[in-house]
Amino acid sequence: MTRSISTRQVSGGSGHRNQPRIPRVAGHTRGPLVAVAIAALGVVFGDIGTSPLYALKTVFLLDGGAVRANETDVFGVISLMFWSITIVVSIKYVGILMRADNDGEGGVMALAALAQRLYSKRAGKAGILLVIGIVGVSLFYGDSIITPAISVLSAVEGLEVTVPSISHLVIPIAAVILIGLFVVQRFGTGKVGGLFGPVMVLWFVVLAAAGLAMVIQYPSVLLGLSPTYAVVFIVSHPSISFIALGAVVLVITGAEALYADMGHFGRSPIRRAWFFLVFPALTINYLGQAALILHDPAAKANPFFLLIPEWGRLPMVILATAATVIASQAVISGAFSLSRQAVQLGVLPPLTIRQTSKREGGQIYMPAVNALLFIGVMTVMLAFGSSERLSTAYGISVTGALVVDTLLLVLVARPLWNWGRWKIAAAAVAFGGLELAFLAGNLSKIVNGGWVPLLIAAAVITVMTTWHRGRQLVQNDRKKKEGSLAQFIEDVRVQNLPRVPGVAIFPHPNKDSTPLALRANVKHNHVLHEHVIIVSVATAPVPHVPPSEAFTYDDLGYADDGIEHLAIRFGFSDKPDIPRALRAACHAGALPLNAGDFKNASYFISRGAIRTTKNKGMVRWRRSLFVALAHNAADPAARFGLPALRTVTMGSDVEI
Repeated sequence: MTRSISTRQVSGGSGHRNQPRIPRVAGHTRGPLVAVAIAALGVVFGDIGTSPLYALKTVFLLDGGAVRANETDVFGVISLMFWSITIVVSIKYVGILMRADNDGEGGVMALAALAQRLYSKRAGKAGILLVIGIVGVSLFYGDSIITPAISVLSAVEGLEVTVPSISHLVIPIAAVILIGLFVVQRFGTGKVGGLFGPVMVLWFVVLAAAGLAMVIQYPSVLLGLSPTYAVVFIVSHPSISFIALGAVVLVITGAEALYADMGHFGRSPIRRAWFFLVFPALTINYLGQAALILHDPAAKANPFFLLIPEWGRLPMVILATAATVIASQAVISGAFSLSRQAVQLGVLPPLTIRQTSKREGGQIYMPAVNALLFIGVMTVMLAFGSSERLSTAYGISVTGALVVDTLLLVLVARPLWNWGRWKIAAAAVAFGGLELAFLAGNLSKIVNGGWVPLLIAAAVITVMTTWHRGRQLVQNDRKKKEGSLAQFIEDVRVQNLPRVPGVAIFPHPNKDSTPLALRANVKHNHVLHEHVIIVSVATAPVPHVPPSEAFTYDDLGYADDGIEHLAIRFGFSDKPDIPRALRAACHAGALPLNAGDFKNASYFISRGAIRTTKNKGMVRWRRSLFVALAHNAADPAARFGLPALRTVTMGSDVEI
């Protein structure tokens, strides 16, 4: 027998399922915009900002020097680089994709979630869009592991030019630097960005100054900005230009990280920093390197450091090393953002997430992700041993992620911005065509190290798809065992069970089904506490939720049976402490109990053992992987601040 459920809201509060959506506007930040933009420089632009260290050098050293240091090739390469940055970064990411945020979050998972929401009425597309998002974020993880290694190595290798006698210390020095970088992650991207921001301002100013000095001497290099030189280069040397594309793509590494980090600082500071400082500085430096190679072909061995006067090379090594540490920060921060989104979408198990800012919801630290990235980065660096060897592994994951973002962009453009077919087709050709050319140019690297990011991506895809499928099977089994909460209450009333003094709290995602712990308690103990409160928790996209809007109470149809439901909304800067929130609900008048009643309250977590069966649904090895992931998921008792001595974990076994 079912019945209607009446709900009493407190001062306009909203429920867990039907709460009004409060969008977080991308680009809205607190504090002076200039200060936020400088902090963004210290996190967002490190990856793409350090590409001048190795991008042009790699082009001219690739395949035994297939690209020659003559006017046609130099101008052609510079033109390809400039227009690649303009089309992919300035237009696609900064100009268009940053408008496609999901509650202020950016990155491929946010874009996939947005696409799912836009196509929610088309059930068939939802699964495909999720798969596309999983592929994109998996490729980004490959980039997140290789970028810190190649960036730091390329900077420290400047010692080989300035102080050759200590070149054998390059690997140990790089290792120490990377260890320090991963250690400071726990302090948060805001603090790290505040420290790194001024360094990156200096970096981009020095980049521009170094390049400008050479451009002033040889102003004819400015002709290389014309797109005609790129066309001539491709037409006259199709095979060589194809090889060159595999290295030209290095100038846009970090574009996906730039988008993924949008949730940390917002849209507007990132855009302003890009157009007013980063883009001009990169362009001028590449032009300066090109002019140097054109007039001194031997400089192609390391045009970045040879562009600097001899007296300034050692200080430049130090500054470049600092900048590459910051470059690593960009992809690490992006990996944190994408990992949280993956958890929210149900393709990764619950992970410990620490909020590192009281004002910005995107600034987080994830210990498990940080540790895995550190292990991957150190392994890759020690295995390859030099930035030149690492460059063979670089590019495939970057270009693959770019293609995935373009595919999702094409899918969301019509429902989100009402784009016409011609506009969508133009975007697909302009962005997708260029990125597919980059991807094709990088496929030749697979046998020489390009398999590494593909292997990383394959491992991540396996984990994500296994967790997503296993979670579906577990939820289906739990749903059968949980049953309707309304029917459970009716049955309990008929049984007239004995009631024991005290308060029992059952954390549970909703008020539609019965917590497994509640069913298990009744089944095995044949009693109920005097007060039974089912608590559902949600996180709102605002820093803090005032008490008047934080709680929604529901007596579940009967005011005399002591079985109630409370929905609690936390802000992203609030610690999701359920015991404290329950006392606050009493003080706010949202819960008809006294705060003192919770002094000795008991907490019951619904968490039965997961048992593997021979039923169809997943192959055996994937079931074992899912169980291992579930066992290592974040502890809900710790996540919700439940007292260890008064918390009981119980429930029936769940089959998969």
